Amino acid sequence: MEIQETALEGCLIIKPRLFEDNRGYFYESFNSATFERVTGMSADFVQDNQSYSVYGVIRALHAQSGEHAQAKLVRVLQGEVLDVVVDIRPDSKTYGQHLAVRLSAENKLQLYIPRGFLHGFAVLSETAEFFYKCDNFYNKDSEQGFHLASPDLEIDWLIEEDKRVIAEKDLSLPFFSTTLV
Repeated sequence: MEIQETALEGCLIIKPRLFEDNRGYFYESFNSATFERVTGMSADFVQDNQSYSVYGVIRALHAQSGEHAQAKLVRVLQGEVLDVVVDIRPDSKTYGQHLAVRLSAENKLQLYIPRGFLHGFAVLSETAEFFYKCDNFYNKDSEQGFHLASPDLEIDWLIEEDKRVIAEKDLSLPFFSTTLV
Protein backbone atom coordinates (compact mmCIF):
# COMPACT_ATOMS: atom_id res chain seq x y z
CA MET A 1 0.00 0.00 0.00
CA GLU A 2 1.34 3.40 -1.01
CA ILE A 3 0.13 6.47 0.90
CA GLN A 4 0.08 9.95 -0.60
CA GLU A 5 -0.65 12.89 1.68
CA THR A 6 -2.88 15.63 0.30
CA ALA A 7 -3.10 19.37 0.89
CA LEU A 8 -5.86 18.69 3.45
CA GLU A 9 -4.47 17.38 6.73
CA GLY A 10 -5.58 13.82 7.43
CA CYS A 11 -6.98 13.21 3.93
CA LEU A 12 -4.93 10.48 2.24
CA ILE A 13 -4.84 8.95 -1.22
CA ILE A 14 -4.15 5.25 -0.98
CA LYS A 15 -2.76 3.22 -3.85
CA PRO A 16 -2.98 -0.53 -3.28
CA ARG A 17 -0.23 -2.98 -4.19
CA LEU A 18 -1.54 -4.72 -7.30
CA PHE A 19 -0.62 -8.29 -8.31
CA GLU A 20 -1.29 -8.88 -12.01
CA ASP A 21 -0.75 -11.80 -14.36
CA ASN A 22 -2.44 -13.41 -17.36
CA ARG A 23 -5.45 -14.37 -15.19
CA GLY A 24 -6.20 -10.82 -14.11
CA TYR A 25 -5.31 -9.04 -10.88
CA PHE A 26 -5.59 -9.24 -7.11
CA TYR A 27 -5.14 -6.63 -4.42
CA GLU A 28 -5.92 -6.25 -0.76
CA SER A 29 -8.28 -3.27 -0.58
CA PHE A 30 -8.03 -2.90 3.20
CA ASN A 31 -6.04 -4.38 6.06
CA SER A 32 -6.39 -2.65 9.44
CA ALA A 33 -2.91 -3.64 10.66
CA THR A 34 -1.24 -2.36 7.48
CA PHE A 35 -3.35 0.81 7.50
CA GLU A 36 -2.35 1.57 11.09
CA ARG A 37 1.33 0.79 10.47
CA VAL A 38 1.55 2.92 7.32
CA THR A 39 -0.63 5.88 8.41
CA GLY A 40 -0.22 5.87 12.19
CA MET A 41 -4.02 5.99 12.49
CA SER A 42 -6.42 3.27 13.52
CA ALA A 43 -9.64 2.70 11.65
CA ASP A 44 -12.49 0.69 13.08
CA PHE A 45 -14.93 0.52 10.18
CA VAL A 46 -18.45 -0.56 11.18
CA GLN A 47 -20.56 0.05 8.07
CA ASP A 48 -20.05 -0.50 4.33
CA ASN A 49 -22.15 1.38 1.76
CA GLN A 50 -22.38 1.05 -2.00
CA SER A 51 -24.15 3.15 -4.62
CA TYR A 52 -24.80 2.88 -8.34
CA SER A 53 -25.21 6.06 -10.37
CA VAL A 54 -25.39 7.20 -13.99
CA TYR A 55 -23.37 9.89 -15.78
CA GLY A 56 -23.94 13.40 -14.45
CA VAL A 57 -25.13 12.40 -10.99
CA ILE A 58 -23.64 14.61 -8.31
CA ARG A 59 -24.08 13.37 -4.76
CA ALA A 60 -22.91 16.24 -2.59
CA LEU A 61 -21.97 17.66 -0.05
CA HIS A 62 -22.80 15.69 3.09
CA ALA A 63 -21.38 14.84 6.51
CA GLN A 64 -22.46 13.48 9.86
CA SER A 65 -21.95 15.84 12.80
CA GLY A 66 -21.16 15.52 16.49
CA GLU A 67 -20.86 12.08 18.05
CA HIS A 68 -22.08 10.54 14.79
CA ALA A 69 -19.29 12.02 12.62
CA GLN A 70 -17.78 9.50 10.22
CA ALA A 71 -14.37 8.85 8.73
CA LYS A 72 -14.62 7.10 5.37
CA LEU A 73 -12.48 5.04 3.04
CA VAL A 74 -13.91 5.36 -0.48
CA ARG A 75 -13.22 3.74 -3.84
CA VAL A 76 -14.83 3.04 -7.19
CA LEU A 77 -15.66 -0.53 -8.18
CA GLN A 78 -16.83 0.29 -11.72
CA GLY A 79 -16.57 3.51 -13.71
CA GLU A 80 -15.04 6.85 -12.71
CA VAL A 81 -15.98 9.65 -10.34
CA LEU A 82 -14.63 12.99 -9.24
CA ASP A 83 -14.51 12.61 -5.48
CA VAL A 84 -14.70 15.87 -3.53
CA VAL A 85 -14.08 16.59 0.14
CA VAL A 86 -14.28 19.88 2.05
CA ASP A 87 -12.59 20.48 5.39
CA ILE A 88 -15.21 21.83 7.83
CA ARG A 89 -13.19 21.34 11.01
CA PRO A 90 -13.42 24.81 12.64
CA ASP A 91 -9.88 24.74 14.10
CA SER A 92 -8.19 23.35 10.98
CA LYS A 93 -5.67 25.42 9.03
CA THR A 94 -7.35 24.13 5.84
CA TYR A 95 -10.91 24.99 6.95
CA GLY A 96 -13.11 25.70 3.93
CA GLN A 97 -10.67 24.23 1.44
CA HIS A 98 -11.58 21.36 -0.84
CA LEU A 99 -9.82 18.51 -2.59
CA ALA A 100 -11.00 16.83 -5.80
CA VAL A 101 -9.57 13.44 -6.84
CA ARG A 102 -10.47 11.21 -9.77
CA LEU A 103 -11.18 7.71 -8.50
CA SER A 104 -11.85 4.90 -10.94
CA ALA A 105 -12.01 1.16 -11.30
CA GLU A 106 -8.98 1.53 -13.56
CA ASN A 107 -6.68 3.51 -11.24
CA LYS A 108 -7.90 1.67 -8.11
CA LEU A 109 -7.07 4.66 -5.91
CA GLN A 110 -8.83 5.03 -2.57
CA LEU A 111 -9.38 8.18 -0.55
CA TYR A 112 -9.32 8.21 3.23
CA ILE A 113 -11.54 11.00 4.56
CA PRO A 114 -11.21 11.84 8.27
CA ARG A 115 -14.09 12.97 10.45
CA GLY A 116 -14.98 16.63 9.97
CA PHE A 117 -15.17 16.68 6.18
CA LEU A 118 -18.05 17.17 3.77
CA HIS A 119 -18.05 14.53 1.05
CA GLY A 120 -19.54 14.19 -2.40
CA PHE A 121 -18.83 12.88 -5.87
CA ALA A 122 -19.74 13.41 -9.52
CA VAL A 123 -20.08 10.49 -11.92
CA LEU A 124 -17.83 11.04 -14.96
CA SER A 125 -18.40 7.69 -16.70
CA GLU A 126 -21.60 6.25 -18.21
CA THR A 127 -22.25 4.51 -14.87
CA ALA A 128 -20.33 4.05 -11.63
CA GLU A 129 -20.43 1.82 -8.58
CA PHE A 130 -19.09 3.61 -5.54
CA PHE A 131 -18.08 1.87 -2.31
CA TYR A 132 -17.28 3.33 1.08
CA LYS A 133 -16.40 2.08 4.52
CA CYS A 134 -17.51 4.20 7.50
CA ASP A 135 -16.17 4.17 11.06
CA ASN A 136 -19.52 5.17 12.58
CA PHE A 137 -23.13 4.28 11.93
CA TYR A 138 -25.38 6.59 9.92
CA ASN A 139 -27.71 8.75 12.02
CA LYS A 140 -30.34 10.75 10.12
CA ASP A 141 -30.63 13.39 12.88
CA SER A 142 -26.90 14.15 12.59
CA GLU A 143 -26.91 14.60 8.82
CA GLN A 144 -25.71 17.95 7.52
CA GLY A 145 -24.93 19.27 4.09
CA PHE A 146 -24.20 22.27 1.95
CA HIS A 147 -25.07 23.22 -1.62
CA LEU A 148 -22.68 21.82 -4.23
CA ALA A 149 -22.47 25.22 -5.95
CA SER A 150 -21.46 27.18 -2.83
CA PRO A 151 -19.52 30.20 -4.18
CA ASP A 152 -16.97 30.15 -1.34
CA LEU A 153 -15.91 26.63 -2.39
CA GLU A 154 -15.54 27.18 -6.16
CA ILE A 155 -15.74 23.45 -6.93
CA ASP A 156 -15.51 22.43 -10.58
CA TRP A 157 -17.59 19.25 -10.70
CA LEU A 158 -16.52 18.56 -14.32
CA ILE A 159 -20.16 18.08 -15.36
CA GLU A 160 -21.91 20.68 -17.53
CA GLU A 161 -24.82 22.26 -15.65
CA ASP A 162 -27.46 21.05 -18.13
CA LYS A 163 -26.23 17.45 -17.73
CA ARG A 164 -26.18 17.38 -13.91
CA VAL A 165 -28.51 15.00 -12.11
CA ILE A 166 -28.99 16.23 -8.54
CA ALA A 167 -31.44 15.22 -5.81
CA GLU A 168 -33.99 17.89 -4.85
CA LYS A 169 -32.84 17.70 -1.22
CA ASP A 170 -29.28 18.57 -2.31
CA LEU A 171 -30.50 21.55 -4.33
CA SER A 172 -32.28 22.93 -1.26
CA LEU A 173 -29.21 22.79 1.01
CA PRO A 174 -27.76 26.07 2.31
CA PHE A 175 -24.64 27.57 0.77
CA PHE A 176 -21.39 27.00 2.63
CA SER A 177 -19.57 30.11 3.79
CA THR A 178 -16.05 30.24 5.17
CA THR A 179 -17.36 32.82 7.66
CA LEU A 180 -19.66 30.28 9.36
CA VAL A 181 -17.19 29.57 12.19
